[in-house]
Amino acid sequence: MRYTATTHVRWDDLDAMGHVNNAKYLTYVQEARVEMLWRARTDAGLEPILSDMVVAHAEVDYLLPIYEGAINIDCDIWVGRIGGASFDMFYELRSPAGLHAKIKTVQVGVDVVTKKSRRLSDAEREYLIQYHELDDPTI
Repeated sequence: MRYTATTHVRWDDLDAMGHVNNAKYLTYVQEARVEMLWRARTDAGLEPILSDMVVAHAEVDYLLPIYEGAINIDCDIWVGRIGGASFDMFYELRSPAGLHAKIKTVQVGVDVVTKKSRRLSDAEREYLIQYHELDDPTI
């Protein structure tokens, strides 16, 4: 199963080349990830989950430039490898124009007091498993 979030392309996301700046793609997936793990859960009366994690690694394949601001794009999210303290998340950014990017992040759970990595809880694993697909899709 995949989670689909909608994120907004702002006019000021466009750079001097007339397309969305490459760094903004990671902002889009961050906003989609927050919707998946925080907003959608609180809207459903549930506690947010995995709010104490960081991105340890990110990869982006830019496939089709986004040339337009003030539009919404969809971000499909799913989970790959689930380790002891980290897990992989995969994203596809789409609009009616097509598939714009494939992205992978490695997320690491962090203890907010010690600021060190921590093991994922059983509840976090359960949540992630519902979005688990291939362990290592090619991005």
